[in-house]
Amino acid sequence: MQYFAMDVECVATSQSHNARAPAQVSLVDQNERVVLNLFIRPAEPVVSYLTPLTGLTRELIDSQGIPLQQALHILRQNLPPSAHLVGQSIDRDVKWLDLKEGQDFAGMLDLAGLFRVMHPKYKTWSVFSQDHLCKVLLGWDTSHMSHDALLDATKSMRLFNQYNMLQTNPQAWADAQAALLATPTAPSFAKLNPSFEGVCMGNKKTCVCGSPFIFS
Repeated sequence: MQYFAMDVECVATSQSHNARAPAQVSLVDQNERVVLNLFIRPAEPVVSYLTPLTGLTRELIDSQGIPLQQALHILRQNLPPSAHLVGQSIDRDVKWLDLKEGQDFAGMLDLAGLFRVMHPKYKTWSVFSQDHLCKVLLGWDTSHMSHDALLDATKSMRLFNQYNMLQTNPQAWADAQAALLATPTAPSFAKLNPSFEGVCMGNKKTCVCGSPFIFS
């Protein structure tokens, strides 16, 4: 079975937290080799490149960006229909690119679901961010890492390979789950910044635009 980690970074095309356009897509194979790393020039005017969150800038997109349809054509040429896509909330990346399961790829594996932990006290599932998983399970200090699609795709594949290794050792898996629960989680960018450059970041408790949450 073939596994590929995919990540998409989006820019904002209006103040709404739903108004996003893909501006970078990266694909990494199970050996963490870069298959492709494409920058996309949105057809709509860009309100914010959300640089602290995406690593994208106007200069980068203007100089290296290609039209979305060209990027999708290249992606489909490099993504086998039998591939399984791995990523943090991978369904969002798939929706942003309008890829079709069973046509463009075979299935999805969401890291948020793979690493979820039942909280023993509250009896509810605890779901962790990619950066929290990297910090606890890989020992990476993600607070000093910039975000972009290629790095995030690499993180996803490293975590997926770590997950597969942990499944071979029940005690190691139990210890990893306990560590994920015990380690304090850092607030997300959206929580720290309800809006950025006038753009709503889509935190449900601090939403400033009033738009629906289409990925809920």
